[in-house]
Amino acid sequence: MKERLLDKIRKKEIKAGVIGLGYVGLPLAVEFAKAGFETTGFDIVKEKTDRVNAGENYISDVSDEDLKLLVSGGKLSAVNEFSFIADMDFIAICVPTPLDLHQQPDITYIKNSAANIGKHLKSETMVALESTTYPGTTTEIVRPILEETSGLICGGDFYLAFSPERIDPGNAVYTTKNTPKVVGGIGKDATETIAAMYRTALEGEILEVSSPKAAEMGKILENTYRNINVGLINELAMLCNKMDINIWEVIEVAKTKPYGFQAFYPGPGLGGHCIPIDPYYLTWKAREYGFHTSMIESAMMINDRMPEYCVQRAEHILNRDKIAMNGAKILALGIAYKPDINDYRESPAILVIQKLKKLGAQVEYYDPYIERYDKNGNSYIGLPSIDGACVAGYDLVIITTAHSIVDYEMVQKNAARVFDMRNAMKQVAARDNIELL
Repeated sequence: MKERLLDKIRKKEIKAGVIGLGYVGLPLAVEFAKAGFETTGFDIVKEKTDRVNAGENYISDVSDEDLKLLVSGGKLSAVNEFSFIADMDFIAICVPTPLDLHQQPDITYIKNSAANIGKHLKSETMVALESTTYPGTTTEIVRPILEETSGLICGGDFYLAFSPERIDPGNAVYTTKNTPKVVGGIGKDATETIAAMYRTALEGEILEVSSPKAAEMGKILENTYRNINVGLINELAMLCNKMDINIWEVIEVAKTKPYGFQAFYPGPGLGGHCIPIDPYYLTWKAREYGFHTSMIESAMMINDRMPEYCVQRAEHILNRDKIAMNGAKILALGIAYKPDINDYRESPAILVIQKLKKLGAQVEYYDPYIERYDKNGNSYIGLPSIDGACVAGYDLVIITTAHSIVDYEMVQKNAARVFDMRNAMKQVAARDNIELL
């Protein structure tokens, strides 16, 4: 099986399928198609598949021109039915892995995908799970489901591996194509074959590890590392505020050390799919072994309380001028979880706005990249633009995302008060109405 698949990879005869056409799946499908593989994407959201088939791009990390050319050239298409799996030689699972209401892993999308793939899985197919999850998911969950629903044997009839996504939306340097990729298969043959598939389509180094568990833990480590360090700097930001020390100045000084220090920055909380969520997957799994990840959990608690802390700081800013939070007019600049992108998954800005509204504040938002966002079944529309007169009409402007295309000089000149949670206004000379996190 291995040699036959490797030969098909070399000849570009592999038909590739990607389950989930979001921030991870669509860029990956595009790269496989660009490499010469006939590629089919699947998503349960018909709007997404319709847009792909029409050559309409909705992911910032995908080139509009690439998508149009690949679709019109017959290299890329999208479907809503799992029956297409029967024709695939390679399948990448790129579905969401959220937390449930109790902050525990929800791998429903992975389970459902595996069950539906198994119903149509044929012999000599490669399957790669890319969705971030806890160590053991590939071997303990995905493998049994695939074997039971397909009647095939992993390692003998099909290959299975975990190869974690490493998507950083908006990163102009490291993309799906050139970011190093990790592959850990069930068995050496699975690892080598699936790694060969990725090498043919991607330019980044493909690293082969001993098992899916090693690859799963590697992904969790990457994001837990950031979670812990952001937790440290958020805690120091709270302390520095009490000590009347500018945390941003402290970080600038510390990062001049040429070794042993990496700069992290405070903010209203963590956003994106991975960093706020992955540590919960690890701490949950660790309890199975009677192990408590005390350092990780402490960092998570600090980061989770940052939206509440930022709201308290906003209250203090208003109180100094005898303005009640109840009824105050507040403008939030930014909904995206990081600068210059349209991704608001797990964005702390949304939590801050919700908490402000709960206290009675009248909150509006402006984000040049996000005209509307959906939360808990409701849609929220942002301001189409802002100018001096608009900004002057608010009791407080809070900067929740540091988008580079916002005119912060204009904001400073017209705002009564500014709470800059991101140090977005560091280049603005006049500071009398600006308070930093």
